[in-house]
Amino acid sequence: MTGTAASQTPPAPPSSAVRPGPLGPLLGPPPPPGPFGRALSAFRWDGRGAAPLPVLALVAGVGVAVAVMVVGHQPGLGVALGGLVAWAAAVPALVRRRSLVDAALAVLSVLLVGVVAVRDAPWVVALCVLTAAWAATAALTGARATPAVVAAPLSWLAGVVRALPWLRHGAGDAVGARRQQVLRVGRAVALAAVVVVVFGALFASADRVFASLLPRFDLGVLPGQVVVALLVAVAVATNAQLAAHPPGWSALRPGPGRPAGVVEWAIPVVALDLVVFAFVTVQATALAGGHRHVLETAGLTYAQYARQGFAQLVVATALTLVVVAVAARHAPRGTGRERVVVRAGLGVLCVGTLGVVTSALLRMDLYVDAFGLTRLRLWVALAEAAMGVVLVLVLVAGVRWRAGWLPTAVLGVVGATVLVLAAVDPDAQIVRHNTGADLDVPLDVRYLQGLSADAVPAVDALDEPLRSCVLDGMSLREAESGFGWNLGRARAASVVDERAVPTSWPPASCDGVDVRW
Repeated sequence: MTGTAASQTPPAPPSSAVRPGPLGPLLGPPPPPGPFGRALSAFRWDGRGAAPLPVLALVAGVGVAVAVMVVGHQPGLGVALGGLVAWAAAVPALVRRRSLVDAALAVLSVLLVGVVAVRDAPWVVALCVLTAAWAATAALTGARATPAVVAAPLSWLAGVVRALPWLRHGAGDAVGARRQQVLRVGRAVALAAVVVVVFGALFASADRVFASLLPRFDLGVLPGQVVVALLVAVAVATNAQLAAHPPGWSALRPGPGRPAGVVEWAIPVVALDLVVFAFVTVQATALAGGHRHVLETAGLTYAQYARQGFAQLVVATALTLVVVAVAARHAPRGTGRERVVVRAGLGVLCVGTLGVVTSALLRMDLYVDAFGLTRLRLWVALAEAAMGVVLVLVLVAGVRWRAGWLPTAVLGVVGATVLVLAAVDPDAQIVRHNTGADLDVPLDVRYLQGLSADAVPAVDALDEPLRSCVLDGMSLREAESGFGWNLGRARAASVVDERAVPTSWPPASCDGVDVRW
């Protein structure tokens, strides 16, 4: 559909054309634009022309459909379907692009938005939607280099600015030659709407059976539906145009940094290698049975030992990724000997940091066993594990010294991590762990009561009186059918309906619950 727009685009101006400088012969012509300037000029030029009529019809239809599915309903099935149909106008161009990477990112985006219909926990839904937007914009813009992948949402916003005149010109061309016909059809549709409303209201007031068959319209949500329809239409048009004409700067890659001498490069890298492996050796000694000596020397308990070190290890892992990126950019690689030194230095650093990741996860395991599982602890542990996967990818890229695929692979790891988080049903896992583990602290009943509807089936499996205590204190959103349907809320509603909280167990009785379950 979007391919016809390319035939209407005038040819780009020749790159050799040079405009005179603002001061004429005094300063001479301005310097030629750089690669980014040329890509930006080409991006603006690709935006000229008019949107074809089929694209306009598809964009308008998707906008109206998403507005009906989303506005006036709780986040659920309607949002998931909206995230799917928003790709309708972009799919033909993506298929012609024949990029497995872009197709995989698009599918990942759809799956992440689909979580809205499965999980009720707002924090999980928010993470999924934000990651889906990042993956979708990277797919549409064809981002490959690290700056392009990071700035993919900004590139998409630039596409919105480019798509607005494209839509306006398309609408003008569609209406210009058929202005009188459009006006006549519009008057006929308006008259038909008045007739249907008047006679429908009369017949509905005369017969209740007929009235029950009529659809219910909520005029209170109509303004919101109009706004959402317009915004979605613009977004879908932007998707279509970006898929057909992605920005050229998405393929730009920064040039190699100034290579350092092999000695000056190796000294800081080897020093960091030694520090990392010294730390990993201490951790391995502790795992082999030396924990008692380590704890006695530090004067800490297991819980304090775990809590004190985890945050620092997460920061150390993230900083290591930064160090590897900078060191690889300025690494000497002129000779085979230099390439061997670089591979060895960075490889040892990545392998040692994998030991740091393992230590951090073991510390979090100790911490959770002592103090219980929370949303933040689960998310941070998954983030640390994801950084470990990224380190493995860096090792793979360093084997052949080719990392062009690495930025999009990292984005895929982030999206997969968020999907795993949603799949494990974190709120339910928190209930199961905290009520089944032998914690060093009292069970936080209030925290359990603040969980989402996803936790209700796990709460329902608890023994009384803890089950009723937690259920009675939970604030659950009412389950909705249709476009507002959500699996978590539906399962919670069935639990509450089948096994209602006993009336003999008021909320105040939670004070008598044994919190050391």
